[in-house]
Amino acid sequence: MRDCAIIVLDVGKTMAKLSLWSASGALIARETRPNARIETGHYVALDAGGIESWMAETLRNFARLADVGAIIPVSHGAAAAIVRGDRLVCPPLDYEEAMPAGLRRDYDALRDPFVETGSPALPDGLNLGAQIYRLQALYPDLLDDGATIMPWAQYWSWLLCGIAASEITSLGCHSDLWRPIAGAPSALAIAQGWADRLAPLMAAGTVLGTITPAWVARTGLSADVRIHCGLHDSNAALLAARGFPEIAGGEATVLSTGTWFVAMRSPAPGTPVDIASLPEARDCLVNIDAFGQPVPSARFMGGREIETLSGVDTRRIDIRPDQPALVAAVPAVIAAGAMVLPTFAPGFGPFAHGRGRWIAMPTDQAERRAAVCLYAALVTDAMLALIGTRDRVLVEGRFAEADVFVRALAALRPDTAIHVSNAHNDVSYGALRLLDPSLAPDSRLESDSRLESASRLERVAPLDVDLADYRAQWQREAERMEMAA
Repeated sequence: MRDCAIIVLDVGKTMAKLSLWSASGALIARETRPNARIETGHYVALDAGGIESWMAETLRNFARLADVGAIIPVSHGAAAAIVRGDRLVCPPLDYEEAMPAGLRRDYDALRDPFVETGSPALPDGLNLGAQIYRLQALYPDLLDDGATIMPWAQYWSWLLCGIAASEITSLGCHSDLWRPIAGAPSALAIAQGWADRLAPLMAAGTVLGTITPAWVARTGLSADVRIHCGLHDSNAALLAARGFPEIAGGEATVLSTGTWFVAMRSPAPGTPVDIASLPEARDCLVNIDAFGQPVPSARFMGGREIETLSGVDTRRIDIRPDQPALVAAVPAVIAAGAMVLPTFAPGFGPFAHGRGRWIAMPTDQAERRAAVCLYAALVTDAMLALIGTRDRVLVEGRFAEADVFVRALAALRPDTAIHVSNAHNDVSYGALRLLDPSLAPDSRLESDSRLESASRLERVAPLDVDLADYRAQWQREAERMEMAA
């Protein structure tokens, strides 16, 4: 890597983020934009145009701050772009858009078995194949005349350099399009003709080309800025975690926390991955890392549920000054038997069919938020058990700063070392490590010498309360509700 700054474009479901980094891995600048949902008349779509306009303006600002040498995109995995020539054929679907019931039944009859793809049957448009199937029903000529299908991250690299690509971490995350063990397109993708329309498969770190003259004019960036292929955001978080010696090369699980809580287990070297051992109905799946290795995974919509339970007008559970008060509130929550039962994001997680409700909901706000943290820890503990997590867990992302959540998880799993890091840009750092594997974790702003230059892992101390009876009661109630649903 030459000694120039690097830009990471992170297109999440809720937010789009652009961050500017020095070649040594120090953060220079970061900008974010809330993502809108666009009504097309036929379906709700992602705001590709709005993100593009914001990106152009932000890149122009970044060009004034540093000599930029490369851009690499990351994104969530439940979106694809279909292009023909130099334009989008139609706006990409928003994955939370409900699929018509009859169309969903037809699609489900065509899907490959879970044991082949590691993709569970997910609601709405979370299976990428379901999105393409629905778009084809709306637009029968969708894939005519040389149309190309690209995952969402690769759409942004294509937009910037004009070279179309597909990539394994994006194709391999609950898409229904890929067989992770075979390393080949699914039978569904072949039968529907989608496999022939996929852009050429490239490695995530591949330089696809340089930025186009049109984007040079829009941004003021140099014409020799390299555009890399890019990857799935949770896999970028996994790469970031592997930068720590405690995680690299051994048995470990990375828990990425945001709108989704995604647990990705890296088995010890030589450990085979048995897809059939994962319970499909409990939101388990198989991801594929940037090097083509299968990664047993589980997830639930943790951030969305926390927001629903806490209330959008309530102080967040991860606000740093509030942490001592929330920890202090835990004994009162336990004594009152106050708890949340799953789920408040129906269709997702290890208790996908449960109907969420409170038992003895506290009136005190600190106690209520502490109970929400305990709920998140209990669901997380359940999904870690489903994928066989052992030895160590690294919690990254926003909710790593919620002390009750991480300390409850440590109390629930006394034989597992629970770690957090002091890095706050884990997805971006993972993308940077893809370009320079020797890069050490670093969370500094270049202008802020007060922060430590190197990130480190911190072992989480368990809560000083006994959660055994509380967990036993919660498990009985959660399983009873799941069975009754």
